[in-house]
Order: sequence, then structure tokens, then C-alpha cells
Amino acid sequence: MVRILHSADWHLGHTLMGWSREAEHGRALAALVEIAVSRAVDAVIVAGDVFDGQNPSARAEQLLYRTLIDLRRRLPDAVLIVTAGNHDPAGRLEAPHALLVELGVHVIGTVARVGEAIDLDRHLIAVPARDGGASIHVLALPHLGPAALPPLDRRSDEPGSPVVRAVRAFHADAIAAARARIGAAPLVVTGHLAIAGASESEGAERRILIGGEHAIPTDLFPADLAYVALGHLHRAQTLANGRIRYAGSLFPLSATERPYDHGVTVATIADGATELEHVAIPRPARFLRVPATGALPLAEIEAALVGLGLDPDAPLDLRPFVQLAVRLDGPTPSLKADLDRLAAAHPIRFVGHTVERAGAAVETPVPEAPLLDLAEHDPADIFARAFTEAHGYAPEPAHTHVFDLVRAEE
Repeated sequence: MVRILHSADWHLGHTLMGWSREAEHGRALAALVEIAVSRAVDAVIVAGDVFDGQNPSARAEQLLYRTLIDLRRRLPDAVLIVTAGNHDPAGRLEAPHALLVELGVHVIGTVARVGEAIDLDRHLIAVPARDGGASIHVLALPHLGPAALPPLDRRSDEPGSPVVRAVRAFHADAIAAARARIGAAPLVVTGHLAIAGASESEGAERRILIGGEHAIPTDLFPADLAYVALGHLHRAQTLANGRIRYAGSLFPLSATERPYDHGVTVATIADGATELEHVAIPRPARFLRVPATGALPLAEIEAALVGLGLDPDAPLDLRPFVQLAVRLDGPTPSLKADLDRLAAAHPIRFVGHTVERAGAAVETPVPEAPLLDLAEHDPADIFARAFTEAHGYAPEPAHTHVFDLVRAEE
């Protein structure tokens, strides 16, 4: 029997609307270590997006290495495997490989090859069985960028996307090579990609395949695999009758993920069968919508925040995130300023609002504005866009007149 803790999408260094998540990550990873110890796992797999960006801070890197050291101290015989996701700086993640492998930590940032073949000495990792039985093997594959895939054949008469064909060819070759080495022994494959039929988090996960392609069919992974440990999608979910699994993120990384049941997956492989257990991780900080459903008039927001009964002495970096839902009966030019003032008077971390218009059937989200290249946009257009996002309606002639007067004074 072999027991594996499967996690993914840590996104160390992540911020939400400018709020740091470092304290939350510290608590969530401490909980992960305790789960690994309590389940006496034989291996820990982190399937990509360890970091949130290509240039992680020193503090984010320190948290990764402190967690790996903690796992090694508490589970001295466990195999630790970390693969890169699309957010990760693959080369930087691999840089301390020679040191980490001495500690039994396998970091796979890129696809290593011997000639044209995948380097199995790097990618195929044995996990001994605790009961003296046959070992399982993990084929540790990171996110596949264009350089990792075979050349795209766009002139082929075969149906479907050339990108999907290239991804299929890569996996077929890698899995066949692993099978040639280990025979029929249980094989686990990792990956960081989107699988067709899985549920995505709206706006939270990048579409990462080249060529405009996206999700890959589940039959990419042969039925004889013991388990497929995936990262990239933040909702914990299972496909292909339990054979393919996304562990999901450790806690909500956006308002979209607020309803998710976050945690890790413990996979137990024994006697030709794999049993999965989702183990929840307590949220380090609450993520609230006020009100829980519907919307409130602006005048009632203050009372609703008071009604939460929050601890005024809670440390700033563990205060609850709050998204406000406001119902408006007419123009409210100062809405954003009013909400900022209300939020500042309470022990919360304000992460935006939605607006519901009187008589409207659905609420209209007011998202965080994307960055603009100011040189490519007329200032009047930028003003109109910012005004609409701040107040929930387009500027009226009186507003644009004042803007034009201010602009003329430049």
C-alpha cells in the first residue's frame, strides 16, 4: 500500500485587491503538514503553481522551503515531489535541485530529455510501499510549454487540433517509456493543464495551451494509470470515475472561489485499486458576502457590517475578506468613496462590490479594472470607463462637462 497527499495551486505570493495572503498561506501549509503526518503519507505531490508569479518574493520562496523542511523533518521517509505550473518560474524553481534532491525532494520545472526521449531518471520517481509490497512510480510532469511539445503539424488530415495532437503525442511517448521501464507496476502521472469537462473558476485560471487551444479530453490518460494528480483548476474535483483528480487550491484565491470546499486529496493505492479522500483545510480567514444573498441599500450596509460581530483586535492579515452587494435606486456618484469609508471603520478586508439596480433581475458585478495603456486611449474614454465602474452607471452630461473643464486647465 502507498498513500499520497496530493496538493496543488498554492500560489505563494498571491495578493487579493492589494491584500497580502502570506499569513493565510502560513496557516494553510501548517495544516497541510499536519494532515500529511496524521495520515502517515508515503509521498507528497504538489502539482504546479507553487508561486503566483514569475518573480516570487524572497518571503514566498522562504515559505516554500520552510514547508518542505517541515515535511522532511516530520516525515523523514516520505518522497516529496514538486512540479511547475504555468504561473511558476520553472528555471528558478529547479535552481536548487542538486541540494533538494539530497533531502529527497524532487523538483520538476521543465521537461528533461536524453536525446529526443524524456529523461526517466529525472521524471520517473519510485515510492516504496510501506508493507513491503511493490513500489509505485510517479511520472512527474510539469506544465507543458511550447518548447516541451513535439512540433505542431498543422497540415495533417487528422481531425482535431494540432495542439491537442501534440499534447497527446507527448504523453503517449512519456507514458510508454515509463511502462517500458516499470512494466505493469502502479503508475501515477502528474500534470498541470485543463481537462475537458472540469469546472473552471470564472476569471481565476488562465487558459494556458498554445495556439488558442484549451481543454484536453480525459482519454489523454490511459485507463491503466493508478492515479492522475493534476493542478491548474482551483475547485477540487474528480473526473473519469475517480481516476483523474484536481486537488484544488488551499483557500479561496478570488471571490468566485468563495463557495468551494478547499483542501487536499489523500490517495491510497493498494491491490490494484485507488481510494480518494478529500481532507478539508480550515480557512485561515473568512471570505464573506454581505448580505449572503441579494443586496442591501447603501443605508443598511453599516448595520450589516456591525451585525457580523467581528473581532476588532484581529490582526489585519487574518481579517475576513468582505464583498459588498449594494442595491441602488438611482445615481450614487460617491458610491465607491462611501463603501471605502464604511469598510475602513470595520475590521475587514474590503475586496470589492456588486451593484443591483432597482427592478433589475440580476446583479451587475463591478470588477477590478484591468490595466490600460494610457497612450492608446483618449482621457475622456478612460474617465467614462472609470466613472461607470465606480458608480454603476455612465456619466451624465454634467459629469463630462466638469471633466472637460478640468482637462482644459491642464
